[in-house]
Amino acid sequence: MLNLDKLGNFIRTARHPEWYHGGYAESPFFEGWYYKLVDKTETHCYMINPGVSLNPGGVGLHAFVQVLDGVTGMTIYHSYPLASFWAARNTFYARIGPNYFTAGSLKLDLPGPDLALKGDLTFYNTTSWPAPGTMGPYMWIPTMECYHSALSLDHSIHGNLTLENKTITFTDGKGYLEKSWGQSFPSAWVRIQSNHFDANSTSLVASVATTPWSNPPFRGMIIGLLHQGTIYRFATYTGAVIEHLDIGADTVTWTVRDCLYRLRLHAQRDVTGNLRGPSKAGMDFQVAEALTATVNVRLTSLHDGTIIFEGTGRNSRLAITEDVAPLLVTTHREHNE
Repeated sequence: MLNLDKLGNFIRTARHPEWYHGGYAESPFFEGWYYKLVDKTETHCYMINPGVSLNPGGVGLHAFVQVLDGVTGMTIYHSYPLASFWAARNTFYARIGPNYFTAGSLKLDLPGPDLALKGDLTFYNTTSWPAPGTMGPYMWIPTMECYHSALSLDHSIHGNLTLENKTITFTDGKGYLEKSWGQSFPSAWVRIQSNHFDANSTSLVASVATTPWSNPPFRGMIIGLLHQGTIYRFATYTGAVIEHLDIGADTVTWTVRDCLYRLRLHAQRDVTGNLRGPSKAGMDFQVAEALTATVNVRLTSLHDGTIIFEGTGRNSRLAITEDVAPLLVTTHREHNE
């Protein structure tokens, strides 16, 4: 029987991907936000991942705040009773125990003994992904395994965090915010992100994943390169194609094009931490993730070969799942530029 409340909630929240989507969710379901924080000196880099798991396996239904220190690779997974989680209905405001999260701020009170982070940060000069959102028309399909949205491609940070009695100043640092929700992470995926380029106001978000919406599953991609006020989008739903995709243990080499542009990426990671992600059984999906990777980017015009942008992103996120074979695409012809 059609659940009108559940359908209404899906339609209402699809227009606002930053809101909590699980108001009428049934198991299996997960939802998580992803804050990336880099201080002005670029010596401190953290990922803060608050969320909720309604998947029954592992520790069962619970809320969590996961932390990754990008410099050392240390990860901590703080588990909370589900009753400690609360989210507003018509805005992004979530609470997990003594920790609070919004699109423009976070407040942390995470215990030790390791990565005992406390403090308040606010975000400003936020740059959002333009309508209709990161997933485009796929956001409106209620049977997708996983939904994803880049909520802020780039923003500035104000405030301090205390790490085990040492104050870290994040004022004038840079941040990034995204979220995922659904039943499970894809079985294979790669995600690249950076907003630390020498060219100001430049940011890259790129992901490719298996999508089991059809039989057999198809390879879906979403890429956005923000540069000088323009976002260049390459996605399955825009008609962009992957010309080449090679994934090594710590590298990704990727070329895509549409009818106007060609984009080449080469990402390299070093220090990684093992993060927990959702499967339909529980929070048992292991992903090796780096926050201090580098990514070389070149965007060229197909019309005359002009290089529109070329640069290297620092403090880059690079996440690669173990099984990437379904994603690989070998070059079918050489290109001269």
